[in-house]
Amino acid sequence: MKLSFNQTLRQSSLENDLQLCEKHGYDAIELRLSFIKDYLQNHSIDELATYFQRHHIKPLALNSLEFVTFCNEKDYSQIKADLAFLCEVGNKIGCDTIVVVPSFNIGDYTMEEIKKESVRVLNDLADYAEQANMRLAFEFVGHPDCSVNTFDQCEDIINEVNRESVGMVLDIFHFHSLGSNIEDLRNFDPNKIFVIHIDDADDFPRGYLKENIHRLFPGDGAINLDLILSTLKEIGYHGAVSVELFREEYYTWDPEKFIKVSREKTAEVVGKHFTVATQA
Repeated sequence: MKLSFNQTLRQSSLENDLQLCEKHGYDAIELRLSFIKDYLQNHSIDELATYFQRHHIKPLALNSLEFVTFCNEKDYSQIKADLAFLCEVGNKIGCDTIVVVPSFNIGDYTMEEIKKESVRVLNDLADYAEQANMRLAFEFVGHPDCSVNTFDQCEDIINEVNRESVGMVLDIFHFHSLGSNIEDLRNFDPNKIFVIHIDDADDFPRGYLKENIHRLFPGDGAINLDLILSTLKEIGYHGAVSVELFREEYYTWDPEKFIKVSREKTAEVVGKHFTVATQA
């Protein structure tokens, strides 16, 4: 299994993350929209494409179009502009996946209304993305205030959309935090899992966990990672896992130490169930 790094370190940069991930043996990287825009202040997309052509590390996904549902016209216009930008970047650097995140704190909408809006927006965004040979990975967020917050709810939406270009982000923290059902994962089509975010969490009750406070390195917390990873192997998942860690404590770390430790801990946990390349 390939190991990826998700750019979460606000004290770092795209240039720095690329060099450190290459140095410490990652196979892939998730590029964040804000980091890409900062990079392009002094570089070009062609330079980024050349970097990937000349190095082992490759782009896994572009992260992300956020809060895409129940938008006002101005906000949705910006989402469509960011989609066009990410499609252009993806085509040039050889990355075909864009992460898409539903909205929070939407007010009084029923589950059926949320489903209808999510399907409408994903179809609209996919109409454009498909023209650029890009696909969309919809990410449920396991927090009570998120409009799509469990695996089965996300699965229902993706099934209703029913497009090859639309799949899921399985974030293990979010899967755990509101108690998504492992049987739902066991019965899911692994080809519809476009991205996996791996992490761990403090041992708090469902609904209490907050991702910028309670995420931990894989293996350091209360999530049953062995059960989830063994289930992924059982259903035939063959993609990458991308370590994603938002935690205030980690923002004080030296980026190289953080990137190195992230890979070591992820490889140890994943290596119990999948073959992981030896670190260079």
